Amino acid sequence: MKLKKTAELEALLFASGDPLTLERAAGALLCTTGEAADLLEQLQQEYRKENRGIELRKAAGGWQLVTKKETAGLIRRLQEKQEVKLSNAAMETLAIVAFRQPVTKSEMEAIRGVKVDGVLGNLVELGLIAEVGRKEALGRPILYGTTEIFLRTFGLDSLEDLPQLPEEVLDGRGEDPEPLFD
Repeated sequence: MKLKKTAELEALLFASGDPLTLERAAGALLCTTGEAADLLEQLQQEYRKENRGIELRKAAGGWQLVTKKETAGLIRRLQEKQEVKLSNAAMETLAIVAFRQPVTKSEMEAIRGVKVDGVLGNLVELGLIAEVGRKEALGRPILYGTTEIFLRTFGLDSLEDLPQLPEEVLDGRGEDPEPLFD
């Protein structure tokens, strides 16, 4: 089934993001600029007469799909930052990455003593850590490090602002605690 030209134009406008010039629209639709102008007018009229949340507006030398003014409050609610709380496991893993970076998943697991797959995926999805390379070792495992989002989230200017930890803590060589019972 072939799409109507207005549906094709709508797809172009949606995918473009930036204002779409008449010439680019005509070129993509394989039609004249006059035909493209007629299609834009037809599409604009369809958006005006229907109760829709978007409209077609002329902007910056082209045409663009934009949200209607009436939806501004709704859009603001969507864009409001939602507080994300990290679990203890996520905080522990994030601390390992922050202080030992670049670090592999297996190194994180060795320090924590548990698998970190789920936590690691969440931290990457939140943008707090990212892949920073590959370790020159058997299997070339992925190396992880913190990101700019990590720095902003924790109010750090650079990694040098992290507190200094004793080397034995970083190496996992901390002293064993005294036994509670003899």
